[in-house]
Amino acid sequence: MDNDTTKLPYFKRLKAHFDTVNRHRFEVMKNCFACGLYGQGLTHDLSKYSWPEFHVSVKYFQGTRSPYMYEKEHFGFSAGWLHHKGRNRHHWEYWYDMINGEWVPQEMPLPFLIEMVCDRVAACKVYQKENYTQASALEYFLSRPDRKYMHEKTAKDLEEILTDIKNRGEDAVFHDLKIRMKEYRKSH
Repeated sequence: MDNDTTKLPYFKRLKAHFDTVNRHRFEVMKNCFACGLYGQGLTHDLSKYSWPEFHVSVKYFQGTRSPYMYEKEHFGFSAGWLHHKGRNRHHWEYWYDMINGEWVPQEMPLPFLIEMVCDRVAACKVYQKENYTQASALEYFLSRPDRKYMHEKTAKDLEEILTDIKNRGEDAVFHDLKIRMKEYRKSH
């Protein structure tokens, strides 16, 4: 059998995708709780259960990466991703606005930046399984052109946090992020 899991029977893909989403959400929830983001941990990625996202994700399920990547490669865009990023503030793509006739990246508020960190760490754990290391999320970030399109401060902060995770581990960094969140809440 070739590695194209999109050829598996629909119900096998359905179960596998549902399990993957649930594992991912559980990992993000643990990370968010460790950072003091309880509400965001509970509600993270709920849109993945909506028909526009769930249907295409089952259809293009692979198990080793986001089904949206398959959809983009084969069709030039991902309807599921467009739906998802427009409803989830932990994605940097959400933070664009038209200013003076030009699309401009906006700085992500700290709670959503931290949720993005939690999301990236969790996604690496779920997709990389036993190959996951503390450097995985940083390596993924550095391998993509995302920082060119993010707000400069958001990109800088994200890289610093992911580098810190690589060097000191998730537990230590999430503890520090929880303290930062407490300070942020006091000032906002």
